[in-house]
Amino acid sequence: MRAWALAQAVRDPYVILVTIYIFMPWFVRAVVGDPVQGQALAAQGGKWGGWAVMLTMPILGAMIDRLGPRKPALAVVIMAMAAITASLWWVMPARPGGHSAGLGVLWVITAGAVMTWLFSAHEMLHNSLLVPAAGYAGAARASGLGLAGGNAMSVGLLLLVLLAFALPGTVDWAWLPAAPLLGLDPALGEPARITGPIVGALMLVGSIPLFRFVPDQLRTGARLGSAFVGGAGDLWRLFRGARGNANPLLYLLARMIFTDGLTAILLFGGIYAAGTMGWGTLQMLGYGIVLSCAAVVGGLLAPRLDGWLGPRMALMLELLLLIAVQTLVLGSGAQRILFQPASAAPLWDGPMFTSLPELVFLGLGCGLAVTVTAAYASSRTLLTRLVPPDRLGAYFGLYALSGTATMWMGPLLVEQATRFGGTQASGFVPVIGLLATGLLLMLFVRGGGKI
Repeated sequence: MRAWALAQAVRDPYVILVTIYIFMPWFVRAVVGDPVQGQALAAQGGKWGGWAVMLTMPILGAMIDRLGPRKPALAVVIMAMAAITASLWWVMPARPGGHSAGLGVLWVITAGAVMTWLFSAHEMLHNSLLVPAAGYAGAARASGLGLAGGNAMSVGLLLLVLLAFALPGTVDWAWLPAAPLLGLDPALGEPARITGPIVGALMLVGSIPLFRFVPDQLRTGARLGSAFVGGAGDLWRLFRGARGNANPLLYLLARMIFTDGLTAILLFGGIYAAGTMGWGTLQMLGYGIVLSCAAVVGGLLAPRLDGWLGPRMALMLELLLLIAVQTLVLGSGAQRILFQPASAAPLWDGPMFTSLPELVFLGLGCGLAVTVTAAYASSRTLLTRLVPPDRLGAYFGLYALSGTATMWMGPLLVEQATRFGGTQASGFVPVIGLLATGLLLMLFVRGGGKI
């Protein structure tokens, strides 16, 4: 069980450190050089990866079920993820004239698209080993342990990068090194770039216990061709078995739409914060640590709301609050608060978050972290209240598909709206639209009340 959970705990820091808070915001600022163009490019990579997931992952998952063993494919996926993540060290800041000395913009956007597909493949293969690792009785405990471990590992790595590489040389604190460890040069973005090799190495080492101690599924002896045909048939039966019950299907449609909005906020929230507030790696490290802790609060709050209100009303409340907070975020910036001009004068002498607009933006970011996490948790609980217990397997299969089938939609809308509006804020307007549309559909979903 612990080996299975550890494999997730060492995978999730890629999202937190590389995608959301550290590497990608630095890349947009220092390599692309234009936060609006950078946000559009990052969204383009997410769109490509989402298309690949939509076209391949459902049938690949069904084929794996027919073939049996997961570990050989999972080993290839992990090695590819580690190699691509480590390669980010060779992404260099732009030189005068806009050219990069190392791996450039095209590599990062392509790598982001490939990592979207690999991350989804890892999730599918890793999740399918949950029962062999923990048994049916321990599955819920192992699942929670993996999620908690991923958050804890991410906060630990953020603190490591902050204290070892970002803060040294910027503040005169006796307990800190006088200069960044390993001789890293902030002018070359090395404190941000080092997150790639750190996350890649951790991913490799932390996955070893899974391959040593978690039993694999037995080989069925099926050939690839027969596995493909049989897997396609399994998918058809999955859809056919869910027909005739419009209420949970309406919920899955609503979830498919609002999950695209949740995913877009996760993927591009860090890029938006760095560009809008003008924050560098130091500030983004602090931002990531605070918001990761706030996300834990969201995970703890969701079960309480589910019990007080029922998961349907809890989810609707979480989506409504998320729409409100995201709207306020779009009206805040380095010199404005809630759509009103504000002074950026420092309120105190510190390394980060010294002005009132920065503190307000940090608080709104915590609101986003709490509501996004709570919405993910309540949405999973709600499905268990809407379908008969003997149909949970089929509907959770559709639940998984609803989270991946249109995961390209959020990045596509962010890309197009950013290019059309010419600002980072304009790129998030359709994200609010996705959340609102999902919330509107939730009004017509029946059930999911208190028990």
